[in-house]
Amino acid sequence: MATVELSFTPLPAHVRTARLIAAAVARRSGVAESLLDEVRLAVGEACSRAVEEHQLHCPAEPVRLALSDIAGRFEVEVTDTSGHGTGSRPGGRGGGDGAGLPAGFGIAVIAGLAEEVEISETPTGTSIRMSWPSAGRPG
Repeated sequence: MATVELSFTPLPAHVRTARLIAAAVARRSGVAESLLDEVRLAVGEACSRAVEEHQLHCPAEPVRLALSDIAGRFEVEVTDTSGHGTGSRPGGRGGGDGAGLPAGFGIAVIAGLAEEVEISETPTGTSIRMSWPSAGRPG
């Protein structure tokens, strides 16, 4: 299956759309029905974190989402271009949620939902790559 790419304005309302698209592409890729809730939740958490960072640091820049099925793995990458890392600000998803949750709580949630998680930080922002097993159906 080819990669599905999505970019969206960093508004919380668009996170739900990203979750729905991720679940639909995961289903089409052959991800087990029992894992679809984990895909939705992990993508929602990663996108919410990116939206918060963008709203603070670069509200005109879109959040990017790439969904791929490669070699029996369904992979999702959420990329922000805020120029700040996963723990860049107190009260943010990377630095707690403002309700007394510890720094990195959102990342811990993602790590608990996805089978594999890779976080890459660059001077331009953060990329969270998550993956789950898939049947690798042809697209």
